[in-house]
Amino acid sequence: MNQHLKQTFIGLLLGGAAVLGIAPSLTAQSQQEDPALKIYRASATKVNDLVHTKLDVRFDYAKRYLYGKAWITLKPHFYNTDSLVLDAKGMDIKEVAVVKGGKNVPLKYSYTDELQLHIGLDKTYRPSESYIIYISYTAKPNELKAQGSAAISDAKGLYFINPDGKEPNKPTQIWTQGETESSSAWFPTIDKTNQKCTQELSMTVEKKYVTLSNGKLVSQKSNADGTRTDTWKMDLPHSPYLFMMAIGDYAVVKDSWRGKEVNYYLERPYEKYAKAIFGNTPEMMTFYSRILGYDYPWVKYSQVTARDYVSGAMENTTATLHGEFLQKTDRELLDNNNYNECVIAHELFHHWFGDLATSESWSNLTVNESFADYSEYLWLEYKYGKDAADEHSYEALMSYLSMVQYSGDKDLVRFHYQSREDMFDQITYQKGGRILHMLRNAIGDSAFFKSLNVYLKNNAFKSTEAHQLRLAFEEVTGRDMNWFFNQWYFGKGFPELDISYKYNDAAGKVTVILQQIQKDPKVWQLPMAIDIYSGGKKERHQVTMNNRVDSFTFAYTARPDLVNVDADKVILSKKDDHRDFSTYAYQYAHAPQYMDRRIAIEAAAEAHTKNPEALKLLQQALSDKYHGLRVLAASSLNMKNSGVQSATIAQLTTMSKQDPNALARAAALKQLGELKNVQYSPLFESATKDKSYGVQAAGLEALAELDPEKAYTIARQLQTDARGKLVSAISSVFARKGNPEDISFVASKFDEISGQDKLNAAFDYLGFLAKINNTEAIKHGVDQIKAMTAHFNNSQVNTYISNWLQEISTAKNREATTTTGAQREALQQQADIMKKASGEIRATIKD
Repeated sequence: MNQHLKQTFIGLLLGGAAVLGIAPSLTAQSQQEDPALKIYRASATKVNDLVHTKLDVRFDYAKRYLYGKAWITLKPHFYNTDSLVLDAKGMDIKEVAVVKGGKNVPLKYSYTDELQLHIGLDKTYRPSESYIIYISYTAKPNELKAQGSAAISDAKGLYFINPDGKEPNKPTQIWTQGETESSSAWFPTIDKTNQKCTQELSMTVEKKYVTLSNGKLVSQKSNADGTRTDTWKMDLPHSPYLFMMAIGDYAVVKDSWRGKEVNYYLERPYEKYAKAIFGNTPEMMTFYSRILGYDYPWVKYSQVTARDYVSGAMENTTATLHGEFLQKTDRELLDNNNYNECVIAHELFHHWFGDLATSESWSNLTVNESFADYSEYLWLEYKYGKDAADEHSYEALMSYLSMVQYSGDKDLVRFHYQSREDMFDQITYQKGGRILHMLRNAIGDSAFFKSLNVYLKNNAFKSTEAHQLRLAFEEVTGRDMNWFFNQWYFGKGFPELDISYKYNDAAGKVTVILQQIQKDPKVWQLPMAIDIYSGGKKERHQVTMNNRVDSFTFAYTARPDLVNVDADKVILSKKDDHRDFSTYAYQYAHAPQYMDRRIAIEAAAEAHTKNPEALKLLQQALSDKYHGLRVLAASSLNMKNSGVQSATIAQLTTMSKQDPNALARAAALKQLGELKNVQYSPLFESATKDKSYGVQAAGLEALAELDPEKAYTIARQLQTDARGKLVSAISSVFARKGNPEDISFVASKFDEISGQDKLNAAFDYLGFLAKINNTEAIKHGVDQIKAMTAHFNNSQVNTYISNWLQEISTAKNREATTTTGAQREALQQQADIMKKASGEIRATIKD
């Protein structure tokens, strides 16, 4: 499962948390006192094993029901048994029987809290004997009370999207979401990760719809009533949470990989963009198969988009489901910065780590998700270079560190948690991915990828845990790896390093003093490289920090220009590095890593208004080979300083026009816009004709500061084809103008989108509502925001939006005190609407 939705939101949330005064939902003390955290979350006991699941389903769109028949083949795991427990959530159970000689023999059963079927078998079965249970049932997902999580916002398993066709801008679809244990909301099963079985699924649908499921489409049969029955068959075993269905009016764009089907299912307006969105999938399959030494194991690979999806994306075996946010036009992809490809790579890599070798419990979820997270790094490194990969890794690290600041840290492998849904966090994903990167660095590429190959071969079609991963690394390297796994997998936290230097020119020696200053008494074992740059040469030293304080002394003939600690920039840590700025200037020019240059740019950003050397460094960085660092350098400039202006304005102007990367052009435009100089009006107006929506947005926003009327005229022209950041820019211009005719643009754009895009747009919408003085529009907008929070049902989202609404209410009341008459009354009424909505949303927040 891809967690980008949550990750994106958390970054926004934490960016405003200090301003809005949001307190963490759980302090470390309250977590320790929570009785749920005292429960050891063991792997599910296996009494019976799933062998095969055959399903026959049809749908009642009006009632939002699934009418199903299930034939479930099982056998005792080890001990003889005369009973069976199946997960079956919120169903009407019509019949339960054992199949004998082709006939259904009724069985006695009880249905506990509409969650589990307890079935008495017709006899005691031995492990060598299999049996088939037949169940006729009705699944009623919309009547099921199921709570989701921050990563998976709903848990009813089966979703009817616009089933009555009453929403004009939304297609009619059906899709499923099984993780964590929601497949049992649409078919009876043993809904545990350590179960695996083969599968056959027949769906009866209207002929106009396309279907997708796991495995291969083996038959299509037209029925007398105008429907069609599609049967999909999966011959290799996988876990129940990976079973899936998707039904809708999709365009299917065909591709292939080594003779296997690779298909892309999209809404029809996006058919022409399918290859732009998904087209690198076959190359990814080749790349991952090669580095793992294990070819993509499944019969086909399809990807489908879904409206109103409850998570980022889901790696259902052979049939990944993506939120609609992945549907982008070619213009939108210019501003995407490989985000789509990271999502696609993540879900594909799960087909080895998660689908082939599956975590045996949610406690060990990281053996699924950390690898999928790290696959994003691997793909970016291969396809776009190490700088792109390292930037992505840095952003992932920041996401993890922000989460720790907000809600505290936890073990990577976690046997104590409140809910299994809590495992889907930045520890499991982003921290786990960074840990794998450290492990790769510690043992080398050859051993790392060979270890992954051994792990996959040893655990193919099985359930697994972190210890089996460790054993694979030990088998390959011949080294005991407990030191690494104990501190990173079975513990929490990270080291905080204080780095200082003592130079003795007389003796020709430099001593590097490393101190671990984290509050936790834990002492980390940290292998690292230290590079000494002296006399135009670089000398590498491999060291290991084993103590709270360690020092390492190195000889030199000429005083070093740079001592670069953790030269590969892989250690997951915070660092306080005590050195002169001149070393950062040298580091930018000579050290090779993305993080070397980034750290130097950040040091220059703090000093560039007073230090000519720092300003020179930023000037160099405006031409960095990697666009992400050009963006960082441009964004770091203090354009209010006259010296900074004169030194960089020519570069920024050229960058805004000629940089090949849209994000860099937009960053340069934004900085030039800070000058509020009318001589750049033609430049900003020209930017509004750029192919990139982001560049158009930057040009429009800058122009609005200089010529609001011209910006308004252009905004009116651009609104017919506005997406992404351009929507926000147009909304801002419209808010400034205050024309009631323009309010419908913002409201309708918010209605048109869903999923992550809607979540991000909500922040822009609130900013728009804060600026306008139109009670009717504010009431409608607040209702839209409230509906969104109800859909996401996420405590962190709701806390943030509730606080923001309260702040807007306070600001409007303050503004009301400066006016009189009808205007004052309107502002007070708007403030009351905001305050009431804030309270209503806050009332939905669960501790």
